[in-house]
Amino acid sequence: MLIAVGIDWDGRRQILSVEMAGRESRSAWKDFLLGLKARGLKGIEFVVSDDHAGLVAAIGEVIPEAAWQRCYVHFLRNALDHLPRKHGDDCLQELRWIYDRRDIDEAKADLAAWLGKWSGKYPRLTGWVEEAIEQTLTFFRLPRTHHKHLKSTMLERLNEEIRRRTYVVRIFPNTDSCLRLVRALAVETHENWMEANRYINMDDLREHKKLALRNAA
Repeated sequence: MLIAVGIDWDGRRQILSVEMAGRESRSAWKDFLLGLKARGLKGIEFVVSDDHAGLVAAIGEVIPEAAWQRCYVHFLRNALDHLPRKHGDDCLQELRWIYDRRDIDEAKADLAAWLGKWSGKYPRLTGWVEEAIEQTLTFFRLPRTHHKHLKSTMLERLNEEIRRRTYVVRIFPNTDSCLRLVRALAVETHENWMEANRYINMDDLREHKKLALRNAA
């Protein structure tokens, strides 16, 4: 299931598309993104996703103008693959704290300290983090008020609800019936989001961009 969620210039979340695909290939994601653009989606400035190779390649090809953020939640889950089965929680907890820092300079200072502390005990993990973590720090380009919402995807709860609803059915007669159920849930979620308070204040982003332009001048 391929799903795209966006934030409009009023600061509200919207579900942009839900499609079924045989597999998460580069071509499937490319067609999905091209379909969004064909329907009128434009002005994309920031994209958050996991690091699925096909998806990342498609994003770079179809919307190269957008900054890409690797979801830090997925990144921290992936970190478990580089740790021994028995490990303490302190290492990952301290890595997670890096994403709560006020700006990129603070985050990088904490990262350097974290690498120095744990490289002796967990060299496989720290080597992987040092190589890949930059992809998860793009959100620091945004206003600080946006960090909480845009350093990860907005799909976790929706995906959990999709899994719950589809698990109840267990076996669908065909793919169309599954797609109808998921789209119905998506419509329900979309309407709730549009009626809720704004997800983020886009005025913060406008002021942030103005300040960046003044500093660059």
